[in-house]
Amino acid sequence: MSEAVVMANDSEEATNYVVSRADDPNFVKGRRSFFDYIDLGTQEASEGKIRIQVTRAKQGLVEPTGWHRHLCEGQFVYMLDGYLDLAFADGTVRLEAGDSIYIPGGVAHNETSTSDMFNLIEISIPAKMDTVPCDPPPGIPA
Repeated sequence: MSEAVVMANDSEEATNYVVSRADDPNFVKGRRSFFDYIDLGTQEASEGKIRIQVTRAKQGLVEPTGWHRHLCEGQFVYMLDGYLDLAFADGTVRLEAGDSIYIPGGVAHNETSTSDMFNLIEISIPAKMDTVPCDPPPGIPA
């Protein structure tokens, strides 16, 4: 579980920071039932400015997630291990361990394939990020 800490800095203003422990993960409900999501406590500590979570595959992706876009300023993904394939209007990108991607809010994409097991870190700004289905880009089959 995350440990939230509030302390006063030199100007007597409250400063929040949060510590998340690997041996006590804070599992939360996420967008996909076949993934585990671990909240790192940043939503509360940042007062909704940023969300950072770990996503782990419980099984490989059995079918594409479908074309969708996120309603946010942006989303950043860093692969810790395994792989994730993302389709965009101009083609598919495979992310492997050590790779990262920044997706501006509103950009249509589709998760098309994953390794059986993977771990990634996902950051979204702001913390609240809605997901809405959308049509595939012109010329790309559904």
